[in-house]
Amino acid sequence: MTEGNGKPLLQLTAKDLKTDQEVRWCPGCGDYAILAAMQSFMPELGIPRERIVFISGIGCAARFPYYMETYGMHSIHGRAPAIATGLSASRPDLSVWVVTGDGDSLSIGGNHLIHALRRNVNVKILMFNNQIYGLTKGQYSPTSEVGKVTSSTPMGSLDYPFNPISLALGAEATFVARSIDTDRKHLVEVLRKASQHRGAAFVEIYQNCNVYNDGAFDVVREHKENRIALEHGQPVRFGAEGEKGVRQRPDGVCEVVEIAAVGEEALVRHDERAEEPALAFALSRLAHTPHGPTPIGVFRAVERPVYDEAMAEQLALAETQRGVGDLESLLHGGDTWRIA
Repeated sequence: MTEGNGKPLLQLTAKDLKTDQEVRWCPGCGDYAILAAMQSFMPELGIPRERIVFISGIGCAARFPYYMETYGMHSIHGRAPAIATGLSASRPDLSVWVVTGDGDSLSIGGNHLIHALRRNVNVKILMFNNQIYGLTKGQYSPTSEVGKVTSSTPMGSLDYPFNPISLALGAEATFVARSIDTDRKHLVEVLRKASQHRGAAFVEIYQNCNVYNDGAFDVVREHKENRIALEHGQPVRFGAEGEKGVRQRPDGVCEVVEIAAVGEEALVRHDERAEEPALAFALSRLAHTPHGPTPIGVFRAVERPVYDEAMAEQLALAETQRGVGDLESLLHGGDTWRIA
């Protein structure tokens, strides 16, 4: 394996991506499993450490850059996608990753997230979803279920939660996927596909907070028969014996059915490359919260012009056309006033 200049690449190992920093998450936190999966997976990309950047916001997940022996930035609350956009646009040679949580990215960071996705900026956004604010001691988050009793909602939350996958699809993200912290094989496969995608990749990772929201995903984490594994081109079926499946009603809504009752020909066939996200969106609505059969895997993976590349082309064009893209001419064009 070589770089673009023909020089051989140093083959990294998981150990090469571990820093000398003490990993400071609560014992048993799902973040440990995600970190280990990332450190074991990154070497196969063949990218030197100095060309990899992890950017985070605020929250438990935001400590991630300290533990990756790459470049990184622990930035400010909710702004990681905005900072990553600037870096990716100015340094297209870098592999830029955003690590965020459900509170960081879907509350104060909501606008930054959806605009990075709709613009198709070449960044990989990993959202650790534990359905709680862990760092600030257990307040309800934008993904907490209705009725959630926390220190900030002692009588139960009144807020209807976000479905992160539906949100990303609604923002026209070109790559949308979901995985689970404890399913290392599946998580690594999803991360691999996200890394290969040109454009914005959004990956929701169910991550257990064993201190403030323990067991939130046990129905899916501990009971594999509740995992609806999405495989491109295959009928959507699941269950301990593969006895259940998903079909699409005439109104477009997807529903769980017994295959013996409807026949396999009635099942929807997953197409992650469909130009329109309608089917992917319908699949994302099967489980608004993970308390029953829940789809995991890649919901959507399509190609669209990448923001960074389109911007570079526009800048190159501006240099060839006199007056176009000239900042000084723009600032002094039209009416101006001098303040004495």
